[in-house]
Amino acid sequence: MEMIDTPSPNFGERGLPVTMIVLHYTGMADAASAIARLTDPASQVSAHYLIDEDGTIHRLVAEDKRAWHAGRSHWRGITDVNSASIGIELVNPGHEWGYREFPAAQIDALIPLVHAIKDRHAITRGNVVGHSDIAPVRKQDPGELFPWNRLSRLRLALPRPTRNLMDPGWSDAGFLLALERFGYDVSDATAATAAFQRRFRPEMVDGVIDGECRMLLLALLLPKPQGDD
Repeated sequence: MEMIDTPSPNFGERGLPVTMIVLHYTGMADAASAIARLTDPASQVSAHYLIDEDGTIHRLVAEDKRAWHAGRSHWRGITDVNSASIGIELVNPGHEWGYREFPAAQIDALIPLVHAIKDRHAITRGNVVGHSDIAPVRKQDPGELFPWNRLSRLRLALPRPTRNLMDPGWSDAGFLLALERFGYDVSDATAATAAFQRRFRPEMVDGVIDGECRMLLLALLLPKPQGDD
């Protein structure tokens, strides 16, 4: 896999083994602006990899180091997500600067990278997540246009369940307990629900718990969720 070494000084030592991959969008005008920020000591931010829209991969921080991409975040009981994760930035202007679909070339480069990282660190597909999953109050990336289905069909991420769906009839409190069990920080119920929808029902992200949300979450909590055929 070809990549360009573009070292960032913004990293530290890990305090946890790598068990996660976190996907981001850059939320900046172009790749040059994003790389400048991710390699600027004053910014105090970085990632392990950045993938341009044409599929060019930049390696910014070595995988054995702790890059600074997750910020204040939480996933499945882990609060030092930076120590436990590999961060991948995808060049995209994001919701503030003209959010758009991710080009095929960019996703074509992402897939083998995720596959290699996942194999190297024995990461489960349930721990390949978006920034919005680990920081639902603060973040929306990689957003509702990210093609999670392309990853899930290759078993690189969890699928959107489509088979044998049934509404468990949970109360809203019961749904939030289940969502917390699945991995989310539910301290802000609306934000957590919206983050779940953005990931598993991107066509309608309203933060409202409904029957479809309950059905999807129940299916995801089963041993082998099925979907995204």
